[in-house]
Amino acid sequence: MTSIPEALLWCLSAGTAAAVVLAALSIRARGQRAGLRTRLSAAEEQNSATLHSNTELSARLRATEAEIRHLAGTRLPDLTLALAHPHVPVPGLMDARFAGTETDQALSAVLEQVSDAITKERARVDAAAQSTLRGATTTIQALLYQLQSALQEMQHRYDDPNVAQDLLNADFLNEQALRRIQATGVVCGAWPGLTREDSYLAELVVGATSRLRGYERVQVSNQLRDPVAVVARAVEPVAIVVTELLANALHHSHRELPVTITLQQGNRGASVIVDDYGVGMHDDEIKAAMELLSGDEDLLLTQLGDPPRSGFAAAGQLVRQYGFGVHVEPSPYGGVRAVVYIPGDPLLTVLDESAQPMSVMAPPPHRSGVPDRSSSALPTGSATPPPAAAPAAQPAPAAQPAPSYEAPAQQADGELPRRRRRKPVSELDESAPRTESSPPRSPEETGSRWAALQRGTETGRAAAQSEPPRSPEGNAQS
Repeated sequence: MTSIPEALLWCLSAGTAAAVVLAALSIRARGQRAGLRTRLSAAEEQNSATLHSNTELSARLRATEAEIRHLAGTRLPDLTLALAHPHVPVPGLMDARFAGTETDQALSAVLEQVSDAITKERARVDAAAQSTLRGATTTIQALLYQLQSALQEMQHRYDDPNVAQDLLNADFLNEQALRRIQATGVVCGAWPGLTREDSYLAELVVGATSRLRGYERVQVSNQLRDPVAVVARAVEPVAIVVTELLANALHHSHRELPVTITLQQGNRGASVIVDDYGVGMHDDEIKAAMELLSGDEDLLLTQLGDPPRSGFAAAGQLVRQYGFGVHVEPSPYGGVRAVVYIPGDPLLTVLDESAQPMSVMAPPPHRSGVPDRSSSALPTGSATPPPAAAPAAQPAPAAQPAPSYEAPAQQADGELPRRRRRKPVSELDESAPRTESSPPRSPEETGSRWAALQRGTETGRAAAQSEPPRSPEGNAQS
């Protein structure tokens, strides 16, 4: 057997070791390459994620910038408009992805802060405007009362009927201006401006009617059972409210249509019901009117429209201050029904008619045994109502023939008695003596009769003459 040389053996050993080393190195190199490929892949994925995140951040940044522009250009202006006109909607977020996020909360906080700032500033400006108007209306109201007294003195001073008629027209125009100034002042927190004594509710309603143009269209029906009167401190506030409701009814109905007032008495108070046959009000208008008449919230002058309508607002202020109520609803006649409810405690009282008789201008209550003094209740052919009392020096007119009545017809058992109507004057006895026409009046007689007529007006203005109007700041709330 041939032996292998030792040198060859060493060579084979060295080659085997080198092969093993090479194999190990190759395996290590493959592992390193695999690791490098893994890290490269992870780096590529991270780079892709970073690029995607940068894209999302850029898009979110652009969306946030768009929301800020939307806030400044649309939402804030609409919010400012909605604070003055609640029916205007305020838009929300432009991008729904921001709902509930910190961005949404930040933008909402900006809206709330702007809203609070605008509300406080509007209230401050409106309070300053109301203070200015309150002072101006108080001064103008005092001047108009002085003018009213001067016109009344002139009516007593001059005997010419034409001058007297002109003075009456001027007095009525002054009353219109006084009513508007009074309502504006009440809206601004001013005192109504008159101190009165306890007054019959029927007299109060007639006095409120006389303040309005078109008063001849108003028909008053007194259904009160007792001589109900309003206590002194609430007389002028109730008169203002009734006047404003009547003004609304007369303005929104045809000039040939009547406006009816019914005085009703309940167990706990009395009501003044005003019905018109006008154009009526829509549901949203009635809702807005009830909000004003409730007096629950403080009003801003800018909420009364342009030009401002202060009637319902003034009524609401008085309702809140004095404790009576006003309600408006559609009338059964197609127009509007307004009800002023005056609680008996503490705003009503009952007067002694013998000690303080009711004015002849007020409609009497429809009670048994009480005659109706309204001219419309006179039957056809009856004598005209007596004129105002003349001075004692004037001769009494000749007696008029009394109209004859026929005996009442007999009624059957269980039926109501029937009375035949009186005969017309034309069917009376032709042989009855006829009165001669009265001679023309002298200027002295005309002046005396005019003075007698004005005495009735003088009693209603005695309070305004005796005590000047006071400012609201100097009077405690009653």
